Amino acid sequence: MNISVELTLTPLKDDFEPAIIDFIKSLRASGLKMIETPLSTQVFGDYDAVMKILTEEIKPALAKIGDGLIYMKIVTSDRSDYEPNF
Repeated sequence: MNISVELTLTPLKDDFEPAIIDFIKSLRASGLKMIETPLSTQVFGDYDAVMKILTEEIKPALAKIGDGLIYMKIVTSDRSDYEPNF
């Protein structure tokens, strides 16, 4: 099953940019199909492959930011080619 995951990493402290940049770079290096926006990062692919990588990458990212949140939305299809039709 293919999925689309939208991730928003929200540190609750100052000096948050390095942790977010490191998280995005680690996701880039994973080989997942990605779309980056100013407010979130979206990843796409096979459920097992995506969740394995997210499991490996989220824990260190949360450790780096200390106090923070990660919001994750999962859609059960690959929406990487979505284009609005309005």
